[in-house]
Amino acid sequence: MSGTGSADPKDAGVKPPFDEHTQDAPGSESDMRTRPDAGEASYVGHGRLTGRIALITGGDSGIGRAVALAFAREGADVAIAYLDEHEDAEETKRLVETSGTKALLVPGDLAEEPDCGRTIAATVERFGRIDILVNNAAMQGKAVDTFEALDAERVERTFRVNIVAMFHLVRHALPHMKPGACVINVTSIQAYQPSAGILDYATTKGAIVTFTKGLAQSLIARGIRVNAVAPGPVWTPLIPQSFDEEHLRTFGADSPMKRPAQPAELAPAFVFLASDEARYVNGEVLGVTGGKPLG
Repeated sequence: MSGTGSADPKDAGVKPPFDEHTQDAPGSESDMRTRPDAGEASYVGHGRLTGRIALITGGDSGIGRAVALAFAREGADVAIAYLDEHEDAEETKRLVETSGTKALLVPGDLAEEPDCGRTIAATVERFGRIDILVNNAAMQGKAVDTFEALDAERVERTFRVNIVAMFHLVRHALPHMKPGACVINVTSIQAYQPSAGILDYATTKGAIVTFTKGLAQSLIARGIRVNAVAPGPVWTPLIPQSFDEEHLRTFGADSPMKRPAQPAELAPAFVFLASDEARYVNGEVLGVTGGKPLG
C-alpha cells in the first residue's frame, strides 16, 4: 500500500521550550515573542457558514481570533467583542475582512451586565440578527501558590467574566436568534483536571459545562442548539499573563502531544458545531485536548 498519509500530529505547531516573557492582564497577542497561529496561512473554507452572522466574545486574539478567521472563510459575517485590546482586535478585523466578509468591533467589559446588552445590541444593529453566539471571553488570573491568595475581588470578577456574562449574553441574544441558530460555549480541560493555582478559573469552567448541558435542554424547543468546546493547553495570550517564565518555557510539555495546541487547531471544532453538519449535536462538550481525558 503506497501513499504518504498525514504528518505526525505531535510534530505540528511549535513545541517547548518557549522563550516568552510574562504579561499583565488581559494579555496581548501582538506583544508575544512566539506568536500563536490563527490559521491565516492554512485554514481553507468550504462555505459551511455562508450568510450567517456570528458574535464571538474574546474575539480579539487566541482562540477567538482563530474562530473569527475560520468563520469568515466559511462565509459568515463576524462581530468581535473584546475588552480593550484594540491593536489585537484590529488585526482580527483585518483577517475577517480580507477573507471576504464583514467585521464589527465591539469593545466592552462583559463583567458588567449593561455591556453585555450593548454588545448584543451593537451586533443586531449592524447585522440584524445573531445566528451563532460563541461565548469565549475569559479571565484567567496569575497562578498563585496558596489558596488564600485568591482574594474576593479576583474570584468575583473571574465568575462575572467567565460564567455570569454567559447568562446575560444569551438572555439578550435570544430575541434575535431564530430556529437553526446555535450557542457555543468555551469550557476547558480545567473543568475536569483543575489546577490549584488557577482554581477560580477552573471552577468557572466546570460551571460552563453544567450551563451548557442545562441550556441545551431548554433552548432546543426553540430550535436553538447549545454545545461547548473544551480545549486542553493552547498557546494564547492567556498563558503569558497567567504564568511565570519558568512555567512558560515548558507549557504544554505534559500533554500527550508534548506541545500545546495552536488556536488554528481549535477552530475546526467550532466550525463543525456551528454548521448544519452538527444539527443533531446538542448539549455536548467536544474536547480538543491532545489526548488529555475529559472526566
